[in-house]
Amino acid sequence: MSLVIVVGAGATGSAAARLLADGGHRVRLVTRSGSGPGHPGVERVAADAADADRLTEVADGAATLLNCAAPPYHTWAEAFPPLAAAQLTAAERTGADYVLLDNAYAYGQVDGPMTEDLPPAPNSVKGRVRAEVWRQTLAAHEAGRVRVATVRASDFIGVGALSVFTASVAPRVLTGRTALVPADLDAPHSWTATRDAARALVAVAGDGTARGGVWHAPTPPPESVRDLAARLARVAGARPPKLRTMPGWMLRAGGLFSPLVRELPEVQYQFRRPFVLDSSHTERTFDLSPTPLDDTLADMAAAA
Repeated sequence: MSLVIVVGAGATGSAAARLLADGGHRVRLVTRSGSGPGHPGVERVAADAADADRLTEVADGAATLLNCAAPPYHTWAEAFPPLAAAQLTAAERTGADYVLLDNAYAYGQVDGPMTEDLPPAPNSVKGRVRAEVWRQTLAAHEAGRVRVATVRASDFIGVGALSVFTASVAPRVLTGRTALVPADLDAPHSWTATRDAARALVAVAGDGTARGGVWHAPTPPPESVRDLAARLARVAGARPPKLRTMPGWMLRAGGLFSPLVRELPEVQYQFRRPFVLDSSHTERTFDLSPTPLDDTLADMAAAA
């Protein structure tokens, strides 16, 4: 029974902690406040994960450290690098394997499905941050200082997930209101269930041959915002959704009042054209399948 450190108690980190505990591992879940799911196998610890010395103490004796943490979206450029660096340092000092939860920003704008062998080509500030974090992480692995891997997901859906769909579409669909969406409503888009990202993290963490690799969390075939909203309405028994595309000028104007909204224009390429994550390699390697979309959406509706 090994000790696993999970940093971050968002939807994916919490799900990973529960899965690991259910699998018989000792789990230490680290957040600033000591929050996280109430589970008899999960020890919740209050610590600043950006403090490498403190995190090294917390991770002493751990077999694996899972980085599921992210600072507020609008602070990524300043806060993400030191947060990731501290966790990498703690893994190096303790000898723990290091598995990083990531997204597809580092690929930039691509034509066709995104596969794990694509080179980094970020076209946004956030994409460059993500690409540099992985570059430094992989460099530590190649230098023999630590064994690492990363699991990349697309936009999250699921209970507790935070994405354009869960924030601006789902609540309005479930209450019969019109959703104003900063997206092409008919562009194919990949949506990853947080539970599937957690399952991939646990699988990668438990397989030593996965080290040094990029793995895509199991993700269903792409669905447009319009089609996903219609699915949600159907499984929830709600009225057919009413959707409108938010024009660019309105999105930019919203950024004058919201630091989060201010960050969205630079990643609009992800929502104004096809954005498709191919997870077939991970699914074959670890014998994983994505959760059916209707099941994920039904859980979201039930929890709303």
